[in-house]
Amino acid sequence: MTTSSDDPESTGRENEGERTDGWDSSAYDGSHSFVYEYGEDVLDLLEPTPDERILDLGCGTGHLTARIADVGADVVGLDRSPEMLAQARERYPEHAFVRADAREFAFDDPFDAVFSNAALHWIDEQDQDAVLECVADALGPGGRFVAEFGGTGNVQTIVDAVATELERRGYPAANPWYFPSVGEYASALEAHGFEVRHARLFDRPTPLEDGDDGLSGWLEMFGDELLGPVPDDERDGFLEAVEDEAREDLYVDDDHWIADYRRLRVVAVLESA
Repeated sequence: MTTSSDDPESTGRENEGERTDGWDSSAYDGSHSFVYEYGEDVLDLLEPTPDERILDLGCGTGHLTARIADVGADVVGLDRSPEMLAQARERYPEHAFVRADAREFAFDDPFDAVFSNAALHWIDEQDQDAVLECVADALGPGGRFVAEFGGTGNVQTIVDAVATELERRGYPAANPWYFPSVGEYASALEAHGFEVRHARLFDRPTPLEDGDDGLSGWLEMFGDELLGPVPDDERDGFLEAVEDEAREDLYVDDDHWIADYRRLRVVAVLESA
């Protein structure tokens, strides 16, 4: 597949490794806006310049795409969610957004950099090589890849609390995300011709908005596959039980929840052939 910045509706195959339900883009920009707000720090690692062509991989509603463009860079936002892209195009009509699969995309002209925030952990582990192959193909020699996403142990307390309650009710448990270690992901990058210049795994406890409803709201936004086995008529009771399980570790100051985020940041440069 070939995708170009003047072909905004181009798309690859649907990604089984990403959530397949529709995103609530309004909630994403509202009570879950921390996703892209924290991503602004990653732009310091990207260091975009006015003469560069940059791909924002997994651009969501386009806020970071626009921030990159603010320096004068020629930026293209790519995402597979039509809901996210509709909001991005409405808010930032002056920028280019394309719909495509992170595992199967290509552009006619190379990029100087590929940037990604909070997207790659939605793709199955067995599909990560396909993503890195596409990223490498999209870059010219010396091009850089700058990304942040969930690292090993990310939201482990939440995942464990959900798994405990699923087991109590006789439902199967699954973790839908890919959270690699530094060594694991650095090795994958090197296998695709990248030299790793920076790799850091760090804790980032993240306050959740909506007060007492913060954890349940987070799970309803991001935990669709975690909650998949639970019938709709059991959902409210299930979420209350998960809150009870996680409360001691994640409910802070008796007024809000935190998510036990752990993030992996990488900067890698594509070596010359």
